[in-house]
Amino acid sequence: MKFLFDFMEKNIAPLFEKGGKFERLYPLYEAGDTFVRTPGDVTPSAPHVRDSIDQKRLMMFVIYALLPCLFLGIWNAGNQFNINNGVADATLMTDLLRGAAMVLPIVMVSYIVGGIWEVLFAVVRRHEINEGFLVTGMLFPLVLPPTLPLWQVAVGISFGVIIGKEIFGGVGYNILNPALTGRAFLFFAYPAQISGDKVWVGTAQTALDNSILGTVAENVDGVTMATPLAIAAAAEKGTDAIQALGDAGFSLWNMTVGNIPGCIGSTSVIAIVLGMVFLIITGIASWRVMASGIIGCIAMGALFNALPLDNAFASLPFVYHLVMGGFLFGIVFMATDPVSCSATNTGKWIYGFLIGALTVLIRVANPAYPEGAMLAILFMNVMAPLIDHFVVQSHIKKRTAYARALNNA
Repeated sequence: MKFLFDFMEKNIAPLFEKGGKFERLYPLYEAGDTFVRTPGDVTPSAPHVRDSIDQKRLMMFVIYALLPCLFLGIWNAGNQFNINNGVADATLMTDLLRGAAMVLPIVMVSYIVGGIWEVLFAVVRRHEINEGFLVTGMLFPLVLPPTLPLWQVAVGISFGVIIGKEIFGGVGYNILNPALTGRAFLFFAYPAQISGDKVWVGTAQTALDNSILGTVAENVDGVTMATPLAIAAAAEKGTDAIQALGDAGFSLWNMTVGNIPGCIGSTSVIAIVLGMVFLIITGIASWRVMASGIIGCIAMGALFNALPLDNAFASLPFVYHLVMGGFLFGIVFMATDPVSCSATNTGKWIYGFLIGALTVLIRVANPAYPEGAMLAILFMNVMAPLIDHFVVQSHIKKRTAYARALNNA
């Protein structure tokens, strides 16, 4: 391998470096070079900090944490397809093959289209391709239904990368989470394909040939299958939301395991918790944001339970808000984005708590948006700099007062 690297340094690298024939394509060369080996460049002047984790490894750790959600999402997409298309003899392998045929094209389109935009902006601006897109390209498909048309996936990731990040100057300058920005765009631009009763279960046209993956009894156009949030939001006044969920086939157990209709990566609480534990142990994501978000969700859920409201959704115990929809996925993987979340420790507690509280508030008070996690996180992304400002100003005032007290003494 040393011979190969020496050959690249002497014969290939000069072509892409300053003054070389392919100087404008240096971001592509640098991305490939740093992907296969640790960068050998160092800062030209002090200070120097040596650490075992660089940005590439940090992003790869997040990808590792997302793998359980991806694998469970593939299985669940195939399982829902086979159940609702009458494949009685479906096996685990059949479920995985069906799910892979539905999910993997979405992931590939996300990475290919988003990667093209990343390379284009890097070449035009003449800077390195940032590894942050490794995470964005995976997060975006996991917050989509497995039946979304691929052209909408391409439009959504394009909007997320360009409007959510590059328009602000690229990685480190964006105030919104790019993956969630793309998802919000699709939610409001194409609501029929990303929300509603008929978008969560695949049809025969969305998977591989039936002779390979099992026989489908009927080639249907869609299957009416509402999500738990839609069921709870539609519960009439004076009725029991828990009973409505049970009548629709949703229990705390299957909502925890994840074998229910929903977005690809957000249905399984077990898979999300595995990723959360990994991120906390490795120190990659802020446990303060996660903990405060869960506390905020519990507090707002308990408050609605205590209020005398004639609203079935308001009477739903807080534990259901934790396992339904995309709240847990959002608070673990989206809200903890180090660029768009609060930077101060105190700010992280406030930021996460308000996300949890707003999620439940939006769900209960606005039935038009039963999934409140997306809007809550984006709103708090905008508010994060303001929170940090007040936290810093508070610290300055305390230190100023303390200094004055010392001088007076």
